[in-house]
Parts: sequence; structure tokens; C-alpha cells
Amino acid sequence: MPTPHLEKLLAQTIEVVIRAGQLLIAEWARVDGPRGHGDKAAVDDAIEQFLRARLLQLLPCDFWGEETGHRLTGHPWCWVVDPNDGTADFLKGLKGSALSIGLLHKQTPVLGVVYAPVTVEGVPDCIAWAKGIAAVSRNGQSVRSQLSTKTLASGEFVMVSAAAINKPELNRALCQPSTFVAMPSIAYRLAKVAAGEGVCGLSLYPVSAHDVVAGHALLIGAGGVLVDERGEAISYVTDANMHTVSRRCFGGSASACRALLAREWDLIFV
Repeated sequence: MPTPHLEKLLAQTIEVVIRAGQLLIAEWARVDGPRGHGDKAAVDDAIEQFLRARLLQLLPCDFWGEETGHRLTGHPWCWVVDPNDGTADFLKGLKGSALSIGLLHKQTPVLGVVYAPVTVEGVPDCIAWAKGIAAVSRNGQSVRSQLSTKTLASGEFVMVSAAAINKPELNRALCQPSTFVAMPSIAYRLAKVAAGEGVCGLSLYPVSAHDVVAGHALLIGAGGVLVDERGEAISYVTDANMHTVSRRCFGGSASACRALLAREWDLIFV
């Protein structure tokens, strides 16, 4: 098959993702609140079905979805989709869950769109990048975040899970001299870091490909890295890798990731 024009494909993907986000906005606005329980919302399947059909029209290839399963044939291209990363927090009434759409080429992230339709700031937030584009974009505007030169420092922010508000002193100590920000969705944490809002986004729980491929692409576009709990680059080479890419992940400035992964995060679970 001919190589897709990634800049054009990114624009088409953003359009599809923003349309899909209307489903999440409508679900959030229900009088009785979003439907579902635990980490499964009723709207998740509908969003992924919408995305799957339209993304495969844009680029027919392999597909890895959280809700609708996966088809891996060895095709060099693969869409990787999480229709609502941060579902459990979404169902608890927390803003900031996100649609996460990534594209792998020969197991390497080359395109990412992370779209948070319902945010604390009150406006939808779409962060995107594709290989060949000079900078990450945020709501259509280029953002040069220079992650390669950032360090863990005062004035910087570390994006951690929403549960961090339950142990603020410990999270403050683990993230110092930077300040922690508690928020849902590892995809959106990584995206915000790529857009220049933070120096590192992390998850202390196992993540799958659908959680992080889009964010990983954005980090690449911003000069950052995504590593596992050993400090090794996260990969998507096998089925097993896709199911669980890491036990913990750290994404952002290489220097900040190295510093943070060496800290005693096990204390969070004591």
C-alpha cells in the first residue's frame, strides 16, 4: 500500500476524534450522570465503534482497541484506540478523561491525538502530532515545549493520577522540587506534558498500548521519552507488549523521568 501522507491523515483524524468526543460530552451532560460502573462506561463502546469504522476508512490496517478488541495481522500500520481513558474517574464525576488515538508504523508511534472534551478549565482540549510535523499542536496552534532541555525543577509540574489528592504530602515529597498535579487519564497527562504544561507524566499502575501510544507519539513530537519502571524505552513489538507495555510508566523530559523513576513510589501503596 502507498505510504499515507501523515499531515493530511492527522487533520482527518482530529476531525473524526472531535466528532466522537460529542458522544462523551452528551454522556457527561446526562441529568442522572454518566451511565456505567467501575471502569466501564456505557458510552465507551459507542465511541470506539464510531472511531473504529472511520479510522479504518481513513487508513485500512491493523487495529488495537480497548473495547472492541484487536486485529493484528502483521500489517506495518496499526491504529491504537482508547475511547475514554480515565473511565473510572469519569464515572466518579471527575473532569479530564480523554479519547486517545495513536498510530503505529512498524511498532513505532508516528501519530497521536489526545482529546479531552470535558475539562476542569471548561473548554475542550485537543493535543496532536504526526511524524514530519515540526511541533505538537494544541487546539490548532503549534506548541514548542522543548522537553529535551527540561529538568525536574521548581516551577515545573509532574502529572500524577487523580488519587494523589488522597496523599498530598507524600506526592509532594516524591515530586519535589517540582509540584504535582493530580488528574485522570495517563493519556491526557502525557499529552499535557508534551504540550508544555509539565515535565513528566506518570502512571504507577500497569498500562496497555491503548493507554499510552497516542501520548507516546506526542512526547516524541515534543522531544521527550516514555520509559517503563526500569527506565527502558516502552515498545509495542508483540501481542504481550501491547497488552501490558509496563508496570509503571514515566513520560516527558528524559532527565526528569530518570530522576523520578528512582524514587520510592512503593510508599504510595503502604
